[in-house]
Amino acid sequence: MRTLSRWGLVVGTLGFVASLTPSLIPRTVPMQGLLSGLCLAAGYGVGVALRALWVYLELPMRKRIDTPRAQRTFFGVLAFVVFLALLRAPHWQNLVRRAMQQPDVEGGAVLGIAAIAALVFVLVLIAARLFMVLMRKLSRRMERRVPPRVARAFGLVGALVLVALIANGVVFRTALHMLDASFREADARIAPDTAPPTAPESTGSAASLVAWDALGSAGRGFVASAPTAARIARFTSQPTMTPLRVYAGLPAADTAQARAQLALRELERVGGFSRAALIILTPTGSGWIDPAAIDSVEYLYRGNVASVAVQYSYFSSPLSLLIEPDNGEETARALFRAVYGHWRALPKDRRPKLYLHGLSLGAFNSARSADTFEMLGDPVDGALWSGPPFASRQWRALTDARNPGTPEWLPEFRDGAFVRFRNQHGTPVPAGTPWGPMRVVFLQYASDAITFFDQRDAFREPAWMDTPRGPDVSPGMRWYPLVTSMQLALDMMLSDSAPMGYGHVYAPSHYVDAWLDVTGLDDWSPAEVDTLKRVLDAQRRASLAKDEGSG
Repeated sequence: MRTLSRWGLVVGTLGFVASLTPSLIPRTVPMQGLLSGLCLAAGYGVGVALRALWVYLELPMRKRIDTPRAQRTFFGVLAFVVFLALLRAPHWQNLVRRAMQQPDVEGGAVLGIAAIAALVFVLVLIAARLFMVLMRKLSRRMERRVPPRVARAFGLVGALVLVALIANGVVFRTALHMLDASFREADARIAPDTAPPTAPESTGSAASLVAWDALGSAGRGFVASAPTAARIARFTSQPTMTPLRVYAGLPAADTAQARAQLALRELERVGGFSRAALIILTPTGSGWIDPAAIDSVEYLYRGNVASVAVQYSYFSSPLSLLIEPDNGEETARALFRAVYGHWRALPKDRRPKLYLHGLSLGAFNSARSADTFEMLGDPVDGALWSGPPFASRQWRALTDARNPGTPEWLPEFRDGAFVRFRNQHGTPVPAGTPWGPMRVVFLQYASDAITFFDQRDAFREPAWMDTPRGPDVSPGMRWYPLVTSMQLALDMMLSDSAPMGYGHVYAPSHYVDAWLDVTGLDDWSPAEVDTLKRVLDAQRRASLAKDEGSG
């Protein structure tokens, strides 16, 4: 303890305390301990850097008092501050839970949080001190040839380059190969209770151009879970159909263009262009398509709809964006051009309505798949993009250009004729406002850190924290330099664990409202719509609970 920086411990303690305060998503004890340990380490590093800058500028500094009594007083004050913050931590987390209509949780295993945070801090401190040893060794070698300050600068740069080369060449590549093999094996695995479809109009059947084992795990689940005409008929007295779902997995062909052309031929084979609506789906990184999104529109169209998707990665969305940043856009663009080109050549009075959809990274790549100038003469009918990630250029441009006085978490864009934003409580655009020829809807929750994270939040308060706040954002959340950005980074990891209707878990009932906006369908009565929402939400909750239990 005597070797630790007093400046570092003071700033680190402030970071630890701030890390316990509310953010967007409730945290488990291990996640809170990890976050608090990293914030403690980051604050410690900032304190050490500030002291080093103070010394470098040769500013006056009081002599450090190292008597046993002074040490006890210093560490006692810090321990007391940490103790009070840990006692307050359960209350702060319950503020987040209340914003999501969740019951309070008593206690918070504060000793577990403190233990995990201490372990994380020690590990980070050891790594940092090993880095400093390496930097000093390199600096001493350079001091024989250049002045000491220049040698220290060369030592720092050299240590950074050496660590980066080792991490990239050994650690990162080894981890990448292991992850690739793991995800590829998981994608190829077929659940024992999932048999290939027998209906010839189903992708993966004996008549299909895409083999069952070439769909991938996500593709097989997507095709097999389509609702039947009989299930849809329970909600309406009008005629129903079994919706068509077309999917091409990574094993189906060698290139994105070949998979897109294969999906197009399969879509033609099953009669997708003869349906009332056709949806080009862009999946998430692993090929997953949110059932809440596709089920809702299939029910609204009473099954008279076809959808098509092509897989572009085995990895989860964050890994796919990091490792294969161009694959998603390339695949989404290839599929759009293939389908749009065929659709555009059809007579306007005999072709389906054409829509785009994607969730998260799927929304990101779907928005990049269509060239606006390419569609000026014959645009698609609309797009529904849910949970657009913060890196989405189109979403960011529209949000930044919002009408003055409208909040960032639910903006209004001009007259609402081209694009509208929705959340759990609807859209700020007044009912009856006319649409233009193309309808674009962004479905987003204010508590979704995947949408609202921004690297600049480390140094400035984000606009979505202004008053009024989103209904699912705790009023107890405060902005702290550096700490808030670390909280939001963890919130992105936890967004999929939020209750349905919050975070990154989008509810079927909210999709129903969004699809009604995009499609303009008006042949459902309000009572029928309410019943559909209630049943689809119940089914999705049961499915999420089953997945959580099996996981």
